[in-house]
Amino acid sequence: MLILTRKLNESIMIGDVEVKVTHLKGDYVKLGIKAPREVPIHRKEIYDLIQKENMEAAKAKIDIADLSSLFQKTGSDDIKNK
Repeated sequence: MLILTRKLNESIMIGDVEVKVTHLKGDYVKLGIKAPREVPIHRKEIYDLIQKENMEAAKAKIDIADLSSLFQKTGSDDIKNK
């Protein structure tokens, strides 16, 4: 793990992502993050939950017959009435 020291209003760059120390108070630090929109940014505990749910979803067994019932074609009358 790389450990860096930054003062208030100083930044580090991680690729195209800028992480800036914006506020210090006691044991708390507020960070500002500037990144391209396509870069997902999550708190660690949320990221861990997403990874866990993705792993559980990947292990799920899906019956193709059940899945196909979700994608049944609607009649042309249904489309006209909507």
